[in-house]
Amino acid sequence: MSDFDFSENEVQRYARHIVLKEVGGTGQMKLKRGRVLIVGAGGLGSPLAMYLAAAGVGTIGIVDADTVELSNLQRQIAHGMKDIGTPKVDSAKATMADMNPEVTVQAHNTRLDASNVLDLIADYDVIADGSDNFDTRFLLNDACYHAGKTLVSGAALRFDGQVSTFKAHLGAPHPCYRCIYHAPPPEDAIPSCAQGGVLGSVVGMVGGIQATEVLKELMGIGDGLSGQLLIIDALSASFRKIRVPRDPGCPTCSENATIKDLSIHEH
Repeated sequence: MSDFDFSENEVQRYARHIVLKEVGGTGQMKLKRGRVLIVGAGGLGSPLAMYLAAAGVGTIGIVDADTVELSNLQRQIAHGMKDIGTPKVDSAKATMADMNPEVTVQAHNTRLDASNVLDLIADYDVIADGSDNFDTRFLLNDACYHAGKTLVSGAALRFDGQVSTFKAHLGAPHPCYRCIYHAPPPEDAIPSCAQGGVLGSVVGMVGGIQATEVLKELMGIGDGLSGQLLIIDALSASFRKIRVPRDPGCPTCSENATIKDLSIHEH
């Protein structure tokens, strides 16, 4: 495996990847050279961070401004009792480093907003949205579109989850997040996880699927979720995919887009 610049430890660590014909040494090297930014170190960001680190993604950034609380531990598996009161990005970084010291983890202990989003995503190949609010999801969508970045988005509430990949910057037929939802819903329309609850294992399912889609995007294998919305109903153990066409009237990615920059998100 010397042609791929792997150490002996890496060959052993990633052996179950390398024997996959769809991955092999070439795919594993793409992961090693890959750069992924995870937004949110919570329920979705935890399995995302851990699986991407375990898989050998070379550089992983993680953005979050919160500290670990006891109520997080029911689902945010990157953190433990010893981490209560510490920044989530530091706790997640320590967990990832313990799992795989071969990867570089960049902790961004800040709240992502319109003033810093373009700088934060600039150095990464794929952006994984593990945020828990619509404002951040729409901001990330618009920023990724304008910056030409692939966005893998996930959401979970109660027993339900959704995952999709957005590559509208590549042009038709790829849609963006606003092709599905033109604008954030009213604040009280959809409860937060704190209000509505969420089964801890459901965010693990969603985050794990997001991690798989990120790895596929980095390696260029399989069929991605661009143009499709994967809907998960854990209570009925059902999965279904809905086709999502590009919206010719989308305010972000259509020819007549009204969102030309990120000023719409500044308050």
